[in-house]
Amino acid sequence: MKALLLCAGLLVVISLTGAVVTPPTLTPIPSAEELRQQLQTLKPGQFLWYPQVSPQGPVTVVVSLTEQRAYVYRNGIAIGVSTVSSGKKGRETPTGVFSILQKSVEHKSDLYNEAPMPYMQRLTWDGIALHAGHLPGYPASHGCVRLPIEFAKKLFDTTGFSSTTVIVSDAHSAPVSVYHPGLLAPTVSDGKPVATAVLSTELFWNDPGSAAGPLSVLISRADLRAYVFRGGQLVGSAPVISVDSSAQPRGMAVFSLLEKPANPDLVPAQPLHWSAVQVTHPEYGNSPREQLGALNVSPEFLRNLHAAMDVGTTLVITDLASTSETRSNGNFTVITTETDKGK
Repeated sequence: MKALLLCAGLLVVISLTGAVVTPPTLTPIPSAEELRQQLQTLKPGQFLWYPQVSPQGPVTVVVSLTEQRAYVYRNGIAIGVSTVSSGKKGRETPTGVFSILQKSVEHKSDLYNEAPMPYMQRLTWDGIALHAGHLPGYPASHGCVRLPIEFAKKLFDTTGFSSTTVIVSDAHSAPVSVYHPGLLAPTVSDGKPVATAVLSTELFWNDPGSAAGPLSVLISRADLRAYVFRGGQLVGSAPVISVDSSAQPRGMAVFSLLEKPANPDLVPAQPLHWSAVQVTHPEYGNSPREQLGALNVSPEFLRNLHAAMDVGTTLVITDLASTSETRSNGNFTVITTETDKGK
């Protein structure tokens, strides 16, 4: 099969008409370098929250006891990170995979003299919960996970019950990319968190269809890879090659599809209509095509993606790696012009 050279970016599925829409109530998305600095310098009580990056889909929360941070993913893509304070020595927060059992805005502890637990989200019936509280910069609770109050409020409004998975992990209980998370949410297998394992040369597609939830696409310039999520689960991924080696990183951009593709089997196809949710560097252009530049992408992958896309599909483009372990050097070949037809 021949890989398709898209000299205008992902021409099959990516183009833009319409105005840029930046919701006034949302904090603008920073550039990748600014985001890295913010993550590195988060102080106790501070958090980042960019829900527009993935506006719909199921929510997963990963509490990293190792880092004393909580990561929030919606439809498989990170939308927020916060400092936390977990259980102190002798009262350690249990690790594992949990569901939210109960929610209460003004809850008081049954075990500790009716101590206030604002925006409580219960994980176990014996007293372990997520809630707002004091964050001294180290584990200090009786087992609960304390959050900054504004973050706890936002998280409370974002999560559901059976649709939200909470993973509490540390260096001893989970793979490194789970207790040190990245842009992509880990999956759960046999009640244990499992890092998303996608080889740099691997292409796959296993989409259960629209009934399984909304579609989101993340393209990482650092990984040279596209990731596709349906209902919070990774359903497709493929390597991409930047054709223009001189292209510079262009920050983060988020787009929402306005119109379902008319002919998903046609590659290349007519440009699609996207609305720009936010673009950190509009001087490079306000379309996915301009933000991405020229790419090599498998035509088979693009046909599958084109057929799966619908109104409201979210496209996220970022300079960040999906995890710190998967960054590529940007110079290797992940798709050749000729491949074995039998594969």
